[in-house]
Amino acid sequence: MEETKDIFFQVIKDRRSIRKYTDRRVSEEDLRLILESARQAPSGENAQPWRFIVVKDQENKNFLSYVGKNGSGRRFTGEFLSKQMQTRFEGLQDEEKKKAAFKKLTSGNVSAFVSEADVNILVLGKKEVWDAPFDTSAAIENMLLTVTSLGLGACWLVAPCIDIRDEIKMKNYFQVPDEFKIYAIIAIGTPAKIAGPRPRIPLKDLIYNEKFGETYYEA
Repeated sequence: MEETKDIFFQVIKDRRSIRKYTDRRVSEEDLRLILESARQAPSGENAQPWRFIVVKDQENKNFLSYVGKNGSGRRFTGEFLSKQMQTRFEGLQDEEKKKAAFKKLTSGNVSAFVSEADVNILVLGKKEVWDAPFDTSAAIENMLLTVTSLGLGACWLVAPCIDIRDEIKMKNYFQVPDEFKIYAIIAIGTPAKIAGPRPRIPLKDLIYNEKFGETYYEA
Protein backbone atom coordinates (compact mmCIF):
# COMPACT_ATOMS: atom_id res chain seq x y z
CA MET A 1 0.00 0.00 0.00
CA GLU A 2 2.80 2.42 0.90
CA GLU A 3 4.54 1.65 -2.37
CA THR A 4 1.35 2.38 -4.30
CA LYS A 5 0.96 5.73 -2.53
CA ASP A 6 4.58 6.60 -3.27
CA ILE A 7 4.21 5.76 -6.96
CA PHE A 8 0.97 7.72 -7.27
CA PHE A 9 2.36 10.82 -5.57
CA GLN A 10 5.52 10.61 -7.66
CA VAL A 11 3.40 10.77 -10.82
CA ILE A 12 1.81 13.97 -9.48
CA LYS A 13 5.22 15.45 -8.73
CA ASP A 14 6.66 14.40 -12.11
CA ARG A 15 3.94 16.04 -14.20
CA ARG A 16 5.25 18.89 -16.35
CA SER A 17 3.92 21.15 -19.08
CA ILE A 18 5.79 19.81 -22.11
CA ARG A 19 6.25 22.03 -25.15
CA LYS A 20 9.03 20.19 -27.02
CA TYR A 21 8.49 16.72 -28.48
CA THR A 22 10.35 14.01 -30.37
CA ASP A 23 9.01 12.33 -33.52
CA ARG A 24 8.02 9.21 -31.59
CA ARG A 25 4.33 8.39 -31.99
CA VAL A 26 1.80 7.92 -29.22
CA SER A 27 0.52 4.35 -29.44
CA GLU A 28 -3.19 3.68 -29.83
CA GLU A 29 -3.05 1.63 -26.64
CA ASP A 30 -1.65 4.58 -24.67
CA LEU A 31 -4.08 7.02 -26.28
CA ARG A 32 -7.00 4.81 -25.30
CA LEU A 33 -5.78 4.71 -21.68
CA ILE A 34 -5.48 8.50 -21.66
CA LEU A 35 -9.01 8.94 -22.98
CA GLU A 36 -10.39 6.26 -20.68
CA SER A 37 -8.91 8.09 -17.69
CA ALA A 38 -10.82 11.21 -18.81
CA ARG A 39 -14.02 9.19 -19.07
CA GLN A 40 -13.59 8.00 -15.47
CA ALA A 41 -13.37 11.55 -14.06
CA PRO A 42 -16.03 12.77 -11.60
CA SER A 43 -18.76 15.14 -12.77
CA GLY A 44 -21.64 16.91 -11.06
CA GLU A 45 -24.78 14.72 -11.03
CA ASN A 46 -22.77 12.33 -13.22
CA ALA A 47 -23.58 14.59 -16.18
CA GLN A 48 -20.39 13.59 -18.05
CA PRO A 49 -20.68 16.73 -20.23
CA TRP A 50 -17.31 16.21 -21.90
CA ARG A 51 -16.61 15.21 -25.47
CA PHE A 52 -13.17 14.86 -27.06
CA ILE A 53 -11.85 15.33 -30.59
CA VAL A 54 -8.60 13.52 -31.37
CA VAL A 55 -6.51 15.54 -33.84
CA LYS A 56 -3.54 13.85 -35.57
CA ASP A 57 -3.64 15.20 -39.11
CA GLN A 58 -0.77 17.67 -39.58
CA GLU A 59 -2.87 20.22 -41.45
CA ASN A 60 -5.39 20.26 -38.63
CA LYS A 61 -2.63 20.57 -36.02
CA ASN A 62 -1.17 23.46 -38.01
CA PHE A 63 -4.55 25.17 -37.86
CA LEU A 64 -4.62 24.81 -34.07
CA SER A 65 -1.09 26.20 -33.94
CA TYR A 66 -2.20 29.23 -35.99
CA VAL A 67 -5.21 29.90 -33.75
CA GLY A 68 -3.18 29.30 -30.60
CA LYS A 69 -0.40 31.65 -31.68
CA ASN A 70 -2.81 34.47 -32.47
CA GLY A 71 -4.88 33.94 -29.32
CA SER A 72 -1.87 33.90 -27.03
CA GLY A 73 -0.27 36.82 -28.83
CA ARG A 74 -3.30 39.04 -28.26
CA ARG A 75 -3.70 37.93 -24.66
CA PHE A 76 -0.08 38.47 -23.63
CA THR A 77 0.36 41.68 -25.62
CA GLY A 78 -2.54 43.08 -23.61
CA GLU A 79 -0.86 41.89 -20.42
CA PHE A 80 2.39 43.56 -21.50
CA LEU A 81 0.76 46.87 -22.41
CA SER A 82 -1.14 46.95 -19.11
CA LYS A 83 2.16 46.35 -17.25
CA GLN A 84 0.81 43.14 -15.65
CA MET A 85 3.53 41.12 -17.33
CA GLN A 86 6.28 43.33 -15.96
CA THR A 87 4.85 42.93 -12.47
CA ARG A 88 4.60 39.18 -12.89
CA PHE A 89 8.26 38.90 -13.90
CA GLU A 90 9.72 41.48 -11.53
CA GLY A 91 11.40 38.70 -9.52
CA LEU A 92 13.41 37.59 -12.55
CA GLN A 93 16.74 39.38 -12.29
CA ASP A 94 18.30 38.25 -15.58
CA GLU A 95 17.26 41.00 -18.02
CA GLU A 96 18.08 38.90 -21.12
CA LYS A 97 15.88 36.04 -19.92
CA LYS A 98 13.14 38.50 -19.06
CA LYS A 99 13.32 40.06 -22.53
CA ALA A 100 13.23 36.60 -24.16
CA ALA A 101 10.19 35.63 -22.06
CA PHE A 102 8.33 38.82 -23.04
CA LYS A 103 9.09 38.19 -26.71
CA LYS A 104 7.95 34.56 -26.60
CA LEU A 105 4.72 35.45 -24.82
CA THR A 106 3.72 38.52 -26.82
CA SER A 107 4.55 36.79 -30.13
CA GLY A 108 2.17 33.97 -29.25
CA ASN A 109 4.88 31.36 -29.86
CA VAL A 110 4.23 30.01 -26.37
CA SER A 111 1.16 28.26 -27.85
CA ALA A 112 2.33 27.62 -31.41
CA PHE A 113 4.09 24.37 -30.46
CA VAL A 114 0.90 22.27 -30.62
CA SER A 115 1.60 21.44 -34.26
CA GLU A 116 4.76 19.61 -33.11
CA ALA A 117 2.92 17.29 -30.72
CA ASP A 118 1.88 13.89 -32.08
CA VAL A 119 -1.69 14.23 -30.84
CA ASN A 120 -3.91 17.16 -29.96
CA ILE A 121 -7.12 16.59 -28.05
CA LEU A 122 -9.87 19.19 -28.12
CA VAL A 123 -11.85 19.12 -24.87
CA LEU A 124 -15.49 20.11 -25.27
CA GLY A 125 -18.25 20.52 -22.70
CA LYS A 126 -22.01 20.85 -22.96
CA LYS A 127 -23.07 24.47 -22.45
CA GLU A 128 -26.28 23.47 -20.67
CA VAL A 129 -24.36 21.75 -17.85
CA TRP A 130 -23.53 24.31 -15.15
CA ASP A 131 -20.58 22.35 -13.81
CA ALA A 132 -19.01 21.72 -17.22
CA PRO A 133 -15.93 23.95 -16.60
CA PHE A 134 -15.14 21.99 -13.43
CA ASP A 135 -16.07 18.60 -14.86
CA THR A 136 -13.86 19.06 -17.91
CA SER A 137 -11.00 20.25 -15.69
CA ALA A 138 -11.25 17.03 -13.67
CA ALA A 139 -11.13 15.00 -16.90
CA ILE A 140 -8.12 16.99 -18.12
CA GLU A 141 -6.17 16.44 -14.91
CA ASN A 142 -6.86 12.71 -15.16
CA MET A 143 -5.43 12.78 -18.68
CA LEU A 144 -2.33 14.74 -17.67
CA LEU A 145 -1.52 12.32 -14.85
CA THR A 146 -2.08 9.31 -17.09
CA VAL A 147 0.17 10.84 -19.73
CA THR A 148 2.92 11.26 -17.12
CA SER A 149 2.52 7.70 -15.84
CA LEU A 150 3.04 6.44 -19.40
CA GLY A 151 6.32 8.32 -19.81
CA LEU A 152 4.73 10.78 -22.24
CA GLY A 153 4.34 14.55 -22.00
CA ALA A 154 1.44 16.94 -22.38
CA CYS A 155 0.49 20.59 -22.11
CA TRP A 156 -2.91 22.06 -21.23
CA LEU A 157 -3.74 25.13 -23.34
CA VAL A 158 -6.63 27.50 -22.76
CA ALA A 159 -5.42 30.72 -24.44
CA PRO A 160 -6.82 29.72 -27.88
CA CYS A 161 -10.23 29.06 -26.28
CA ILE A 162 -10.75 32.29 -24.32
CA ASP A 163 -11.55 34.71 -27.15
CA ILE A 164 -14.96 33.89 -28.64
CA ARG A 165 -13.59 34.76 -32.10
CA ASP A 166 -10.98 32.01 -31.82
CA GLU A 167 -13.51 29.54 -30.47
CA ILE A 168 -15.86 30.23 -33.38
CA LYS A 169 -13.00 29.60 -35.84
CA MET A 170 -12.24 26.26 -34.20
CA LYS A 171 -15.88 25.25 -33.91
CA ASN A 172 -16.47 25.94 -37.58
CA TYR A 173 -13.27 24.16 -38.62
CA PHE A 174 -13.93 21.03 -36.56
CA GLN A 175 -17.72 21.11 -37.07
CA VAL A 176 -18.49 21.37 -33.35
CA PRO A 177 -22.25 21.74 -32.67
CA ASP A 178 -23.38 24.96 -30.99
CA GLU A 179 -24.46 23.09 -27.86
CA PHE A 180 -20.80 22.57 -26.94
CA LYS A 181 -18.07 24.94 -25.79
CA ILE A 182 -14.38 24.31 -26.44
CA TYR A 183 -12.59 24.45 -23.09
CA ALA A 184 -9.04 23.39 -23.88
CA ILE A 185 -6.49 21.88 -26.23
CA ILE A 186 -4.27 19.13 -24.81
CA ALA A 187 -1.05 18.54 -26.74
CA ILE A 188 0.44 15.07 -26.20
CA GLY A 189 3.69 13.47 -27.36
CA THR A 190 7.02 12.08 -26.26
CA PRO A 191 9.03 14.75 -24.41
CA ALA A 192 12.19 15.98 -26.08
CA LYS A 193 13.08 17.85 -22.91
CA ILE A 194 11.75 17.71 -19.35
CA ALA A 195 12.34 20.75 -17.19
CA GLY A 196 13.05 20.51 -13.50
CA PRO A 197 10.33 21.12 -10.93
CA ARG A 198 9.10 24.68 -10.59
CA PRO A 199 8.97 26.20 -7.10
CA ARG A 200 5.81 25.65 -5.05
CA ILE A 201 4.38 27.83 -2.31
CA PRO A 202 4.99 26.15 1.09
CA LEU A 203 2.02 24.44 2.76
CA LYS A 204 2.30 26.81 5.72
CA ASP A 205 1.40 29.69 3.39
CA LEU A 206 -1.49 27.87 1.73
CA ILE A 207 -3.35 25.96 4.45
CA TYR A 208 -5.34 27.69 7.18
CA ASN A 209 -6.80 26.39 10.43
CA GLU A 210 -10.54 27.06 10.80
CA LYS A 211 -10.19 30.72 9.70
CA PHE A 212 -8.31 32.44 6.89
CA GLY A 213 -4.87 33.54 8.00
CA GLU A 214 -4.52 31.11 10.91
CA THR A 215 -1.80 28.76 9.70
CA TYR A 216 -2.46 25.03 9.96
CA TYR A 217 1.15 23.99 9.47
CA GLU A 218 4.12 25.50 11.22
CA ALA A 219 7.20 26.49 9.23
